[in-house]
Order: sequence, then structure tokens, then C-alpha cells
Amino acid sequence: MPMAATAIEALIVDAIPDARVEITDLAGDGDHYAARVVAASFAGVSRVERTRRVYAALGGRMGGELHALQLTTAAE
Repeated sequence: MPMAATAIEALIVDAIPDARVEITDLAGDGDHYAARVVAASFAGVSRVERTRRVYAALGGRMGGELHALQLTTAAE
């Protein structure tokens, strides 16, 4: 079962409260998304660590409920 964009956003914001999240459904199928996550708490944090934090927020849903996520992160 596909995961709703609003659910992805909620999981990320719950784990990274200062995050601004933009979700785009890339294929219109609710299964392939792009996410842009911008947070002040990412300042001074490597790109790899920012990605880890977002994936941790998704709680292991990658590859299951959430098939594909193109991720962009940035510090505010």
C-alpha cells in the first residue's frame, strides 16, 4: 500500500520539528516521491548525517510502504 505525502511530511516534522518539508509525487502513483527538507538544526551537519536523520524519521518504511524517495536536504 502506498504512503501518503502527508504521512511522510508528518513523520519528518515529528522527528525534526524545525523542518520545512516539501513533498512532490513524482509519478502520480503515491509510490515515488521527492522530498526537500530544510531545517536550521541541519547547520553544521554533513549531508550524509542529514540524510540519516530523515531516513531515521521514516522509521524503516523505505523499501516497504515508501518505495522510492529522492531526497534533498539543506540547512536554513
